[in-house]
Order: sequence, then C-alpha cells, then structure tokens
Amino acid sequence: MSIDNQHLLPPDAENMMIGNGMRFFAYQIASGPLDRLRLLEEVSVGARAQVDDLIAIAMRGLRQMYDKGQFPHTMRAVKTASGWSHQLEGKSLRYTAMVALGLSKLNETAQRQILDGKTAADLAGMVEKEAETVEDPGAIALAAWAAVEAGHFHASKLLQRLSALLASGSPIATVDCAWALIAGLAGRHLGQTWELTTCAARRLLDDQGGSGIFPHVLPASAGGRLRAHIGCFADQVYPIQALSRLHVAHGSNAAIAAAEACAARICSLQGPAGQWWWHYDSRDGSIIEGYPVYSVHQHAMGPMALLDLRDAGGSDYWQAIVRGLAWLDRHPEVPVPLVSRNRTVIWRKVARRERKKAVRAMSALTTALRPGMHLPWLDAVFPPNRVDYECRPYELGWLLYAWLSGGGVANQASRKEDDNG
Repeated sequence: MSIDNQHLLPPDAENMMIGNGMRFFAYQIASGPLDRLRLLEEVSVGARAQVDDLIAIAMRGLRQMYDKGQFPHTMRAVKTASGWSHQLEGKSLRYTAMVALGLSKLNETAQRQILDGKTAADLAGMVEKEAETVEDPGAIALAAWAAVEAGHFHASKLLQRLSALLASGSPIATVDCAWALIAGLAGRHLGQTWELTTCAARRLLDDQGGSGIFPHVLPASAGGRLRAHIGCFADQVYPIQALSRLHVAHGSNAAIAAAEACAARICSLQGPAGQWWWHYDSRDGSIIEGYPVYSVHQHAMGPMALLDLRDAGGSDYWQAIVRGLAWLDRHPEVPVPLVSRNRTVIWRKVARRERKKAVRAMSALTTALRPGMHLPWLDAVFPPNRVDYECRPYELGWLLYAWLSGGGVANQASRKEDDNG
C-alpha cells in the first residue's frame, strides 16, 4: 500500500498541536502519572519540547500506518514520478503488540482516532488471539504483556506456554526472556505466574557478564563460538526494564543490582554526541561495533529502560537520556534530518555503507579472537553516513510507552502491596 504526501496528516491534525511547539492538549493523554514529562522539563526545557514534538509525530505517524485493522512491518519512503510517497510493507505481530502497549497510554478518544474507532484493548485482544497460533517466543511474550497491561485480561494460555519454554532449558533470545519476565510480572495479579517470573529472572541473572552486559542468547554458549560474547543494545535495555520491575514487585536486591550494573556500563560507553551504540562485549563490557545507531534507541528504548530503573529506586540517568535525545537533531554522521515533521516519521537509523553487514562480521571475528581487537581502517573504508529511510510502527509505539507511562513500575509496587495483603 502506498500513501501519497497529501494524506500524511490526519484531517484533525490541528487538534494534536498548539503552535510551533506542538504541545499536547491534556485530554489526549490517558489518566495516570505524567511524572516523566514533568521531570524531563525540570532537567531540560528544550528536551521536553522535543519529546512533545516527537509524541505528536508518533500519534499522527501511527494513524497513517494503521491499515485494515493491523499495522505493517515497515513504512518505507519510495520515490515515484510525482515525488515521494510512503509504502506499507508486510505485517508484524510483535510490532502490533508494542503499538498496543504504547497506545494504551493515550486516552480512549485518541486511541479511537488512531485505530478507526477501536481501542488499544481491542488491538491487544486481537494480538493475543493471533499469538496462540505462532511459535515465536518473542511474539508470544509481547502479546501476553499487551494482553494484561493494555487489554487488562489474563493471557493464561500464552503465559503457560512461556513458562514451559523457559523451564525446558532450551536456548532463548535475551530480549524474549526479558519480555516474558515483564509479562509474568504484569499478569501476576490476574493469575499464577510465579514459576514463569522465577525461571525468567534466573536465566537472565545467570548469564549476565561480569561487566554488566547481557549476551544475545541465553545461555551465551548457544550463540556459537564467534558470537557468544556479543550482546546488542536491545539485549541490555529490556533486561534493565524487566529486572527493575522485578525488584519493585518482589524486593529482589540481585535484580536491581544487575539492572544497575548494566545501565552504568552502557551509559559509560555512550557516544560523544549521545549515541547509544549497537554491539557490546559481555566479557569485558567494551564496544564491538557502534553502528547502526537507531533512532528508536535514542528517543524510546534507552529512556524507557533507564526511567524504569529510576522509578524502581535506582540511579538517575537523566543527563544520558537528554544526550541521547539530542542526537536526533544534532547527529554528526549525516547532514540530513532524521525527524521528518511534514511526513510524520522518524527515520530508522544511521548506518555504514557496507555490504551484507561486513563490519559487524569482521568485528565479531576480531573480538572473538581477542577482546577489544578492532581493525583501524574500518571507519575510513565503511563510513557511517547512510540514512535508512523507513520507519516501523513499534518505534512510535515505544516512544509513547516510554514517555507517557510511568505506570509500569508504580503498578508493580501497588500489586506488591496487594500480594502482601
């Protein structure tokens, strides 16, 4: 499906912005804590205005991506004879679940505007039903999380499948395990999830590297000799988020210590322009390969994890969050904007000019041979100066979730009181 430029803005777009600052009317946010936006404004007025701007883009962007009851895998910029248009490609159960979580933080009126009359709970229900027929652990975990948090119903079949998978000892992606832990914690007030959360937490904690970095697969050895030491940025942020919530729910000192160690390490390695780098070495905590730098890491995933840690009583990383946001507007790698307000998208990433992920393959090999070993000529031969002109719906969903929730950790605290009662 292709969307030409004249349809990039919804007809009632003026209701989503106020002047040039594009600040939201209060009715568009679901009732609940807005502490994250208020605290951001105390740290940086400019960053608060930037996030307000990005939230407005996310709402309009998701509206234009929604097509016949579902979200695509990708919205890509395509050049045509008459100019540029946006083309919707594929579909993704994972991404739709993430969008449901993000949209659940808006009020019902805004949800229905974006979803053609439906709500985030409706979307979560559709996701849960579809997930019952798939074998992807990540999709199952995200669907269960969306069901209990956005839909407010217990996805018992999905949670039971996750529990059995984790208990089997089969290798599992780190992000899938973290999502399973979050789903179990979110759903524990609706049914029994103790076995799931205990097993997921144990598997995360057992394989965290001494540097604080998590590997890509649990156990790490399942990644193979050349990749067992590698963990990507996503492999760090979701465990930080999950373990922070575990600490609040069950008072786990081991969980908060693990989350703190990981957060401290990735923040110490943050780039000079605020870049959240891509691949890390779980053995010594060094950077294996910095690029691509993904926009979603800067505006959503990094803040989402670090703010959950802060809400759980952990360290304050506001300055790192603000630096990460600043990269979106002031990125030294390329001169072109990454935030396109007239097209209501945030372009996906800045990457190297390379074929078949050559630099990542070479960096994986050299660091497997010796931690920290890099080929000095790689940056000159493969410069990071290519923009990926696509946007995926989960990127905008996580943006809403990161900044408009503030309730995930608070909910764990209230449910802890319920458990004790």
